[in-house]
Amino acid sequence: MDTSVTAIGDVVVAALEDAGYMHSTIGQIRKSIKWLGVLAQKQDGIYTIGLGAEFASMTTSPRTGRYSAQRHNDYSRLVWLFDSFVLTCTVDVSTRPRGQQRKQPDGAEFSGLMASWYHDMEERGLALSTQNYFGFLACEYLRFLEVTGVFRWDDADGASVLGFLQSLRDRWADTSMWSAVASFRPFLKFTARTDLLDALALARAKRHHKIIPVLDSGVERKVLDACQQELVSARDAAIVLLCLLTGLRACDIRSLQLADIDWRGGTIGIVQQKTGNPLTLPLPQLLLVKLARYVLDERPVSEAKEVFLRLKAPHVALADHTTIYVIINKVFRASGVEDVKVGSRVLRYNAASKLLQAGTALPTISAILGHAHSDSTNVYLNADAERLRACVLPLPEGTR
Repeated sequence: MDTSVTAIGDVVVAALEDAGYMHSTIGQIRKSIKWLGVLAQKQDGIYTIGLGAEFASMTTSPRTGRYSAQRHNDYSRLVWLFDSFVLTCTVDVSTRPRGQQRKQPDGAEFSGLMASWYHDMEERGLALSTQNYFGFLACEYLRFLEVTGVFRWDDADGASVLGFLQSLRDRWADTSMWSAVASFRPFLKFTARTDLLDALALARAKRHHKIIPVLDSGVERKVLDACQQELVSARDAAIVLLCLLTGLRACDIRSLQLADIDWRGGTIGIVQQKTGNPLTLPLPQLLLVKLARYVLDERPVSEAKEVFLRLKAPHVALADHTTIYVIINKVFRASGVEDVKVGSRVLRYNAASKLLQAGTALPTISAILGHAHSDSTNVYLNADAERLRACVLPLPEGTR
């Protein structure tokens, strides 16, 4: 097999063209191949995994002398394509996972423990996003142990748990520590290490409930008008309307399938990823129209079961919740709202707060949002300023 940069580059470009990638994307790939060829001259133009790693690390712009995100993305993407061909003799043209792959523990005992932990979570039917987050924290702890010279699980002690949390605190916001502790605890329970659980309890991380303001009625009207007047694509309009009018979670929007839509009844029926509970929601007329227009006129031809697909090839399901965030902000900008940055969580909060202001009972709001427990809806009470004022006791006469 010819492993020169030129030969592999030709194969990569041909694969991208066959997959229907845009000409601009392929043009950028060709530029990166050119610079990779320049680097490969020191080894007679031959590509190796090591050369690819060196190329991907060249993230500094020669013009500014600073880190270039564009260069990082372009070079790492090309190396991904070249490595896939070298290792498998085929070019992996699928979408690449965001971010770098997390390094796993080096030791055999910790690697086996991680494998058992993932198997246990899968057996219990935890959502994939939950498995990933729980697994991430467990992996980070085991790697922390290895860095501190601990390679046997029996040698882990309470001090290591507190040290690990402190290492997170140095990198994470204080408001994220409660989530870290809560998501790390199941792993320690799985290992039946009560001493480590006792040490975790000493962290006393507190949960922060940030008061998220609801959208101004004028802002909401602008967004609805932009969707109705076709200032944005039907796909983007449908996604924003699902968030704004139904409060659906980003993970459920991303995984929504064509079979989940009851076109005649005007509803969608899903099983929520976070709770595993079934949920049926009515679709407002504008949302139903945008969904139908996207599916009939805009949606690329694909065998994917998901409703919402990438605009660029390969036409597969949206990558993750970050894509939903980008789409929401694109629609807001198109509607003329430049000074507000929101995501699906804010729109979900806004939908619940609007229902509460309209006098909807909390159990009904809980059912609409698909909460596993009705108490989860209580967090939205802090946005109802009028009813909160009614709870304030008057000051006694003569009190300053």
